[in-house]
Amino acid sequence: QVSLVESGGGVVQAGGSLRLSCAASGRSISGYAMAWFRQAPGKEREFVAVTWWSYGTSYADSVKGRFTISRDNAKNTVSLELNSLKPEDTAVYYCAAGRTNSGNYQKRDEYDYWGQGTQVTVSS
Repeated sequence: QVSLVESGGGVVQAGGSLRLSCAASGRSISGYAMAWFRQAPGKEREFVAVTWWSYGTSYADSVKGRFTISRDNAKNTVSLELNSLKPEDTAVYYCAAGRTNSGNYQKRDEYDYWGQGTQVTVSS
């Protein structure tokens, strides 16, 4: 069992930056793909970024070049650096852990553990 707790959300103006953190407990994240998803009001939860156990990364096209995901297996944490924020980035951001190694890593079903989420609001 892996427990995940997100932090770092807040209100920021367009063009600003935030850093989200996800602290894991219960098991080491070293064997897991760790991802961030987000869900805006009235919309489905969507993939944002993933970091693999090999430290490789992949991003949604909408955030590529603006967001950076990283992991620290020794500290059992995952971070998401959000830069050049836009109002459309407003959402609840969720951390997730899974053992996916397929091409379906953007799908929610590939992840077994989820945090409670942290709100990011970008004002125009």
